[in-house]
Amino acid sequence: MEWYWILAISLGSVFLFFLLSILLYRPIFKRLWDILLSFMAIVILSPFLIIFSIAGACVMKGNPFFTQDRPGKNEKIFKLIKFRSMSNKKDKDGNLLPDAERLTGYGKFIRKTSIDELPELFNIFIGTMSIIGPRPLLVKYLPLYNEEQRHRHDVRPGLTGYAQSHGRNRVTWQEKFEMDVWYTRHVSFFTDLKIFFGTIIVVLKREGINSNTSSTMEEFKGN
Repeated sequence: MEWYWILAISLGSVFLFFLLSILLYRPIFKRLWDILLSFMAIVILSPFLIIFSIAGACVMKGNPFFTQDRPGKNEKIFKLIKFRSMSNKKDKDGNLLPDAERLTGYGKFIRKTSIDELPELFNIFIGTMSIIGPRPLLVKYLPLYNEEQRHRHDVRPGLTGYAQSHGRNRVTWQEKFEMDVWYTRHVSFFTDLKIFFGTIIVVLKREGINSNTSSTMEEFKGN
């Protein structure tokens, strides 16, 4: 077979894959892209994952990872994994100190650069999360949602989402939920592409890392 036929078939296959990705994105190809891209990212970033695992273990004087139950698609509970950014310092009564006091210099750095989120690539690869989707929040918030807000769980939670590319922690809870629900009803190849590159811009600018009144994000107390 001549080289130009091989080239034509290769380009045609790539074009067909992207065309099918656009047409059948939500039911099939969104998950396929998650598997492919998360696997590639884990392989490429494995040196950084190892380095920050070791650095985190030294700085935190123990387990460098933070795991916590979070609600996923259809409110099914899964274990989210991140690099730890806060210590376990407690007051004299044995209660954890406020976030601002437990957030270390190392923790501030990995949060500003979003390095703390890298272990979530494993959540994406096994299917409990997606690259793009509403961020997984705390289990204790589930009873506080109204019926409209519960729709944020109609899709897999994401490493980043529409709200994260439009203000991150600076937006109010109401605005965040509105954007989350909007996303679940407008999932598409191009929507995810816009959110992906929008998130890169936000991370590079280091925007919205903290809320206006907290070192992380204020607790959701209901509507």
